[in-house]
Amino acid sequence: MKNNIMLVVNPISGDVDKSELIDATTIFAGNENLNLVIYNTSGASDIENIKVLYETYNPERIIVAGGDGTIKIVAEAMENHDVIIGIIPAGSANGLAVDLNLPSTIEENLEIAFHNDYMEIDMISINGKKSIHLSDLGVNAEMIKNYENSSIRGKWGYAIQTVTTLIDLDDPFTATITGDFETIKCTARMIVIANSQKYGTGVSINPNGVMDDGKFELVILKNLDLVVLGKIISGNMPLDSEDVEIISTDKAMVRTNVPVSFQIDGEYCGTETNLNIEILPKQMKVAIPNLISGII
Repeated sequence: MKNNIMLVVNPISGDVDKSELIDATTIFAGNENLNLVIYNTSGASDIENIKVLYETYNPERIIVAGGDGTIKIVAEAMENHDVIIGIIPAGSANGLAVDLNLPSTIEENLEIAFHNDYMEIDMISINGKKSIHLSDLGVNAEMIKNYENSSIRGKWGYAIQTVTTLIDLDDPFTATITGDFETIKCTARMIVIANSQKYGTGVSINPNGVMDDGKFELVILKNLDLVVLGKIISGNMPLDSEDVEIISTDKAMVRTNVPVSFQIDGEYCGTETNLNIEILPKQMKVAIPNLISGII
């Protein structure tokens, strides 16, 4: 009797057709003498449906073809199960895949997803919602809201909305941040809650982030003028300046003086004035390239 592998596909992520990816995964599984169980997300009851399929087929691994949001759906469905998740990057911006240094071709990613070792990465709880990668308050969340309301997808769409958002920039907000550190009260353009280093665009926002260290970082961007933005985009994060402050911790509370746009893993979540944040250590097993095993 063949063992099972499960493929979870987000058919609309990245605004690209997934048929080639599904065909390649089906062939790969066949060559490995594995039975492939395919589930297409719909946005309705996906977590419960994935749980049922897991209980029915008990797959050796679950392969995710989508972006960070799809990965998070699978991770939440599997929070009480010991299963390795493989990633085939197929979203508009594949932040976790970028941080894991996953390759660009389907074939290379299939080899990693089916066979490679794994690392146990942390997740972050923000007001009871889970984040696997990068969440934030402020400018970037506003940009994601604009992106979701636009018709242009992919990195080009992100670039257009970045410019549009900066042109229409609101006044900065005031934040009070408390935790096991000295209370911080500051004016900010953006506060990032980071479990890793890079956005899916490749921009490094938290250069020293580690995904399995039991900590997250609060990256406070107090200024985001064109000079600072240019440094961030070019990979020269201004760490030793009055424009940026980074706090590494396992728990924090953020309060803002006005409602501020908020996003989790690339999904706009409306506005918030209060965030209760804590680390959830070693929540998910993710297949990784051999070269980074034991390093991240």
